[in-house]
Amino acid sequence: MTWAKCFISYFCTMNTIGYIFRLTTFGESHGTAIGGVIDGCPSQLKLDFDFIESELRRRKTAQTATASQRKEPDQIEWLSGLLDGVTLGTPIAFMVRNEDAKLSDYEALKDVYRPSHADFTYEQKYGVRDWRGGGRASARTTLPIVVAGAIAKQILKDKDITIAAEVTFMGDAEQAKKEGDTVGGIVECRIKGVPAGLGEPMFGKFSAELAQAMFSLPAVKGFEVGNGFASAKMKGSEANDTFINKDEGRRTGDVGQGVTTATNHSGGIQGGITNGNDVVFRVAFKPIPSIAQPQQTVNRAGETCTIAIDGRHDVCALPRALVLVEALAAMVTLDMGMIQNMRH
Repeated sequence: MTWAKCFISYFCTMNTIGYIFRLTTFGESHGTAIGGVIDGCPSQLKLDFDFIESELRRRKTAQTATASQRKEPDQIEWLSGLLDGVTLGTPIAFMVRNEDAKLSDYEALKDVYRPSHADFTYEQKYGVRDWRGGGRASARTTLPIVVAGAIAKQILKDKDITIAAEVTFMGDAEQAKKEGDTVGGIVECRIKGVPAGLGEPMFGKFSAELAQAMFSLPAVKGFEVGNGFASAKMKGSEANDTFINKDEGRRTGDVGQGVTTATNHSGGIQGGITNGNDVVFRVAFKPIPSIAQPQQTVNRAGETCTIAIDGRHDVCALPRALVLVEALAAMVTLDMGMIQNMRH
């Protein structure tokens, strides 16, 4: 391999998110462990381990009949960056061991390209793929996001910034399970208390950073801020957010003090920069592609075959995805805040 190819290979292996508050994740679905390294976390922060564990439980499998029945303890092993539960300002490394992996569920599929999975694309990219539960493409690998997001949430809470996601639409998961099928849906997330001025003017827009983060989640196929796609059917007079002064009549020396908008069609972001209103966005999740119904596909030799995917799979991603959407939103908000603080 030439030096140029080595350089490209290194910088095109994107397993890190963030600029200052950064998370690098590692691991595969059925490997020894999954985990992450958090860099840029402030020192002297006493971690709320109970909160981190409660966030992990929100993502945990086997809690409902329509969720994957894989039963992992999800016990975090903290490897570095902490002393007596207090952050040192150095990289925080952690891992969670995989203890309930079942290779037998996937052995019959190791030479088959499952429809709408990452089997074919991973093999085309790397020349090899981990067929054990989807490997790196599995939703199992999103666990480190929850850990980093919980820490980011703790920091943001001290700044009176809160994040909450909810399901606004979901297909009938119970009926789909009976039919050996799956369903998708939509998650709406609201970030409250975000100050005006976060985000960069061109390629680091707050909305763009949120979109990039959300599209890193498996099964995400759509993203919108504020009125989103509905804006395309509106007139400017309907979509514009009129500025008002909530402190009218009271003089202050601060530019923009008391300025807000009468509506929030923009979802709290204008010109890619937060305007002080709630940041509101929605994420669309496709149906989980692992279905029990017979499907036609091809194997690695290009031969047509029929498969029905058994094993332990979610019927819908949404119930367990809420905490992931919140976690990524928290990481982006904290990171953009840190960038902004560097200017002052």
